[in-house]
Amino acid sequence: MAERDLFGGGAALRKSVEPSAAPAKAPRARPALQAVPAVPEYDASTIEVLEGLEPVRRRPGMYIGGTDERALHHLFAEVIDNAMDEAVAGHASFIEVTLEAGDFLTVTDNGRGIPVDRHPKFPGKSALEVIMTTLHAGGKFDSKVYETSGGLHGVGISVVNALSDVLEVEVARNQVLYRQDYSRGAPLGPLKEVGRVHNRKGTRLRFHPDPQIFGPELHFQPRRLFKMARSKAYLFGGVEIRWRCDPALLSGPDPVPAEATFRFPGGLRDYLLREIEGATPIAEGIFAGKIAKPGGHGSLEWAVAWLADHDGFSSSYCNTIPTPEGGTHEGGLRVALLRGLREHAERVGQGKRMTSVTTDDVMAQCAAMLSVFIREPEFQGQTKDKLATLEASRIVESAIRDAFDHWLAGSPTQANRLLDWVVDRAEERLRRRAEKEVARKTATRKLRLPGKLADCSRAGAAGSELFIVEGDSAGGSAKQARDRATQAILPLRGKILNVASAGRDKLVANQQLSDLGQALGCGTGSQYKEADLRYEKVIIMTDADVDGAHIASLLITFFQRQMPKLIDGGHLYLAMPPLYRLTQGAKTVYARDEAHRTELLRTVFKGSAKVDVGRFKGLGEMLPGQLKETTMDPRKRKLLRVEIQDGDLDGTVDAIERLMGNRPEARFAFIQERSAFADESQLDI
Repeated sequence: MAERDLFGGGAALRKSVEPSAAPAKAPRARPALQAVPAVPEYDASTIEVLEGLEPVRRRPGMYIGGTDERALHHLFAEVIDNAMDEAVAGHASFIEVTLEAGDFLTVTDNGRGIPVDRHPKFPGKSALEVIMTTLHAGGKFDSKVYETSGGLHGVGISVVNALSDVLEVEVARNQVLYRQDYSRGAPLGPLKEVGRVHNRKGTRLRFHPDPQIFGPELHFQPRRLFKMARSKAYLFGGVEIRWRCDPALLSGPDPVPAEATFRFPGGLRDYLLREIEGATPIAEGIFAGKIAKPGGHGSLEWAVAWLADHDGFSSSYCNTIPTPEGGTHEGGLRVALLRGLREHAERVGQGKRMTSVTTDDVMAQCAAMLSVFIREPEFQGQTKDKLATLEASRIVESAIRDAFDHWLAGSPTQANRLLDWVVDRAEERLRRRAEKEVARKTATRKLRLPGKLADCSRAGAAGSELFIVEGDSAGGSAKQARDRATQAILPLRGKILNVASAGRDKLVANQQLSDLGQALGCGTGSQYKEADLRYEKVIIMTDADVDGAHIASLLITFFQRQMPKLIDGGHLYLAMPPLYRLTQGAKTVYARDEAHRTELLRTVFKGSAKVDVGRFKGLGEMLPGQLKETTMDPRKRKLLRVEIQDGDLDGTVDAIERLMGNRPEARFAFIQERSAFADESQLDI
């Protein structure tokens, strides 16, 4: 027995192996052991203390989210937010933004100016220097100085200082101009008194981002700065923002102007109108408003519109700070809009239609702008991308919900149009989910066709027809009368669901409509696929009476709502079965209706011989031969193709909604308008 070392390192575990006749292999060389570096001692000498602004330079991502282009422009946001706080507090009326060549950016306001007197806790330093060089130092912690503010952490301006290789601050207070220069967070000298000024006040800050932090390739983008500055003017109608940019920096197919002045008294309404210019609204007008001190807090402003041909978006702000990730204030807006629509639906008797609607359905194509001013808001992270103040949700919901109720009640027509649109979005969402579920199931097994479907034997849709008939009796006659190679029969039981007035949950649960959809195989709504349609013609074949006409109307409504492209493709037809059989001796003819019967009696039958007139009570009473001869034989029958007359889709949709929708008052008005045309002699009593 030979022994083999299994671990190659002199391990105790060995395994016996049988000797082999094969020549022995040379032993494999073992890798040399590498020396492991010694671990330094972990003692007090290894604890590093970062002082001043050094933490910002070591880990800039903790304060501005990174060192990319977005973080670079966040420096500008921190500076202009401080100026906006002065404007919102009522101390500044204008802000100037100037972009120079070489990435030098200047922000000037005419507010009170940063304090320059000695700070009581830091002897020998001015308050300005303390603010510029110390994290968590500022006037935003005391609500007596700023009722609402965007700079809450006291780190914004000091972070900009830490990440700039050049920063200059000028402060005009009490008709005296002061100046101090900094580089990478450290002052280059003491605060200097420049001289007297008589018509100037406020703060001017000019800085250049440090290439050691952001690299030499990143630069300020004029268009991005321009849009950021303009948005601030929309958020506070009482401020004027002046924009200047070196013309040498302006290039490209759509450059921003070298100079511009922003002042928007209309606030968010003006902002939203600009953003949705050219879009088609679902409901006319913009739901907008402004409330001062809702719940005893700062203020609240909003502007909302629903768009028919554009995707929705939400832009929210807290104390003029953009919150691109939303937060509790956006949550309050979404809930207010949903509950407002639900209450409106209850008022107009349409509450059941809203049962499956969610906030996502309401906001699907909603363009919304929201701005709140609250004391001491809580954000997630220093970059303030998401508002976390729980009370903001309640404040926004309560204030906007009341205003939304008044807006809906003030324009019932527009409110109903919006309600219908939102319900359609919910039904479309549920339809996609149901079709996705069907697609998932059929990925592993073939979907079975409805049990009552008598399918044709021809493969492919070309030349094939599906007859949709009412009831098993009519289905039995049709199955005997059909051409088995090209004609399929699907019997339906009684009147199908009226999809114009039913909720999506009922539509999904309806077995007859599910059978019809499976038989056609082409999907519904946005999932409709012409190539998957199993039949070239879809023929509605119902009794030639009032009930039959009603069933045909319900089916046409279904196809218009769920498969409009099937109608557009010219696939939907109405059969024309006879209502009467007229016999005189060996002569037999068929009449479609009362008027046709009268015409045939006058033109076809002559003489005094009696004409026997028989009325079919339904397709099920017709002999298969009669049904084939009059209605199903392509050589003899007549079909009516269903199409949108003159391409008037809007008129067709409105007519279907009026006659088949869930507003009985619309049908009642239709009957009243046409009551004079009713002829009692034509009624089938």
